Amino acid sequence: MKTPKISHRLEYAAFRLIVTPLMWLPYPARVRGFGWMAQHVVGPVSGVKKRIRANLAHVFPDMPGPEVERICGRVLNNAARAFIEMLSGEEFVARHRDTPIEGPGLAALQDARARGQPAVMVSGHIGNYDVARLALRAHGLGLGGLYAPMSNPLINPIYVAAIEAVGKPLFPRGREGLGAMLRHLRGGGMLGLVVDQRMEHGVALDFLGKPAPTALSAAEMALKHNALLIPGYAIRQPDGLTFRVHLEAPVPHGDPLTMTQALNDSLAAQVRAHMDQWFWLHRRWSGM
Repeated sequence: MKTPKISHRLEYAAFRLIVTPLMWLPYPARVRGFGWMAQHVVGPVSGVKKRIRANLAHVFPDMPGPEVERICGRVLNNAARAFIEMLSGEEFVARHRDTPIEGPGLAALQDARARGQPAVMVSGHIGNYDVARLALRAHGLGLGGLYAPMSNPLINPIYVAAIEAVGKPLFPRGREGLGAMLRHLRGGGMLGLVVDQRMEHGVALDFLGKPAPTALSAAEMALKHNALLIPGYAIRQPDGLTFRVHLEAPVPHGDPLTMTQALNDSLAAQVRAHMDQWFWLHRRWSGM
């Protein structure tokens, strides 16, 4: 572990100050409490709502002000819930590993596993993606994944331990991790990826009616390794604590642009149906 800077230590202290008392609470109160804190305390004082409003104005310029404010608050609430759920480790696993899976993608993945064919499940920052990983693991369909290590060397081990509790293998971003991930796929393994982050050198494809720099890597991997490419989502239910996992039919193999646009369109449909569960926090579009 690299030597922590003073800023790392201060950040870690703040992290512990907030998270440790939450972990003393029962799981439902912990999740609801952190969501409320993000929506009503952190959001208003941090300025993060400014980016959410800008993204909403970019895509939905005619959206009424009250609806913008409602979505701003609920986005922060959902993002905070997803974060504290992930940090809850085995409690999170125990609550959600038996979440039912619906949609044609489950049978397709099971068939691929039986034949030794690799597969890539593609999702986005909506609901809580880790619930889909847990539900698939319960069906013997564990997903490997690529993750970005946190810059704080004091917090990163906590983060890695939490996401490893959800499922393995995990591969850190970088040449070595990417190589291990591709070997996993070539060996008939299954991967879970999210494709809704801005890629500066990506291709401008439509997302919610606006051009968004998008990586073609998921489609390219599927083509190169003859892997299934399946959109999948874990959508939070009205009680705020449970989820519905839906796996769509595999995206037909073709050219990477067409396949990736199909992934964007799939996620866009989920965003439109669940506007307050997508992370409108990212700078997703060109010119933003």
